[in-house]
Amino acid sequence: MTEDPQARRAGRRHARRAHRGITGISGISGISGISGISGITGITGISGSRGSGRRGRSRGRRTAARITLALGVLGFAAAAYGLAVQLLPRHFTVVQQRQIEAWQVGNRWQTIPAGQVFPASVPYQLPATVLEDTTPLNLHALRVSIAPQQSDCAQSVTSTAAGAVLGHEGCEAVLRATYVDSTRSYVMTVGVAVLPTAAAAATADTGLDRPLLAAARDADGAARLAAGVQVVRFSGMAGKLYDYNRQISASFSYGPYVVMYAAGYSDSRPRVPVSQDSYAYGEMTSMARGVAQSVATTLGTRPAPPHCPGAPGC
Repeated sequence: MTEDPQARRAGRRHARRAHRGITGISGISGISGISGISGITGITGISGSRGSGRRGRSRGRRTAARITLALGVLGFAAAAYGLAVQLLPRHFTVVQQRQIEAWQVGNRWQTIPAGQVFPASVPYQLPATVLEDTTPLNLHALRVSIAPQQSDCAQSVTSTAAGAVLGHEGCEAVLRATYVDSTRSYVMTVGVAVLPTAAAAATADTGLDRPLLAAARDADGAARLAAGVQVVRFSGMAGKLYDYNRQISASFSYGPYVVMYAAGYSDSRPRVPVSQDSYAYGEMTSMARGVAQSVATTLGTRPAPPHCPGAPGC
């Protein structure tokens, strides 16, 4: 039997097609190189760096949040402390207390009404020795009038030298008022010189007592009075009654004030040595001192220790 040539050629063509197809497929095996894509796993490294960056930023945010919270807590605590300080009573040191007390006393002459500084009626006591008795006599001095405030201190004292003493220590003003006894036999003027400090007032009072501010004796041999408050002169029907000559005169300091007083007879008799009339001298002196001490106590008494609330500076 002979082989069919056409069949042989067909078989060869089929074999060649099959061989080419297999070869093409084997070329595909290069795809296995795609397994190199596994190298792409290196991308995981990229994803790792991104993750660590996120974690770092997250930690930074948390740290910033903690700092902000801490600052907020501190701010709140400071505000709460400040509020507590505002609401709780303030405590003054000893130095601060003294400063506040001095400020209060030094301003009383401006804050207390004149009618309280110089009351309408002031009690005083006549000593039992004056009456040659065993018990003292309680009396009252009656206010006649309050003089206008005098800012020129030298105008309210009896001599230029006395005015210079007050001016040298910084006198701010002089307040004066006139009183009489209940029988209107005696009349007196009380004056308050306002000084900046208690030390200045003490120095001024010492200066008023110096001998050079008073002559040794009058022509009639009577000792002259030291310089002091100038008596208040009045006009009108009662003016003559209260226009008097000084028979006694004195002063003392009390806090930042120099309290001065002078007294005499309401009938304007010339100055006489009142020490020769024990009763007149006793009542005149008792009335003048009683009124002066009342005024000094009102203005110069040390106040209670300052405390909050209520005191200046609270």
